Amino acid sequence: VQLQASGGGLVQAGASLRLSCAASKPTFSNNALGWFRQAPGKEREFVAAIAWKGGTTDYTDSVKGRFTISRDNAKNTLYLQMNSLKPEDTAIYYCAASMTSTTSRTRNTYRYWGKGTLVTVSS
Repeated sequence: VQLQASGGGLVQAGASLRLSCAASKPTFSNNALGWFRQAPGKEREFVAAIAWKGGTTDYTDSVKGRFTISRDNAKNTLYLQMNSLKPEDTAIYYCAASMTSTTSRTRNTYRYWGKGTLVTVSS
């Protein structure tokens, strides 16, 4: 099973980007999905997660009100809409599939990881 993130790019502060994450197989409809990011020289950190039914979401404080996570189980795709981007959002963004159906902020609850897509926000 593969996850492929896309949609990253170079934007100016205040701009928007929409990340997508496509799963190679329709196997994640019962699993929570998440986005993590890793900035240069920093640990990979939790960004957002969504439960398998899509009704429950969780965000790290720094992105609340600016980012929106969503999923389309029929299309096997996860999304992250990022608005009002800031330079501190610059990182490689990874999508991941959890081993559970509920949201989690913990990396080791996620079994499958995509290769990541680079988001660069200039000031």
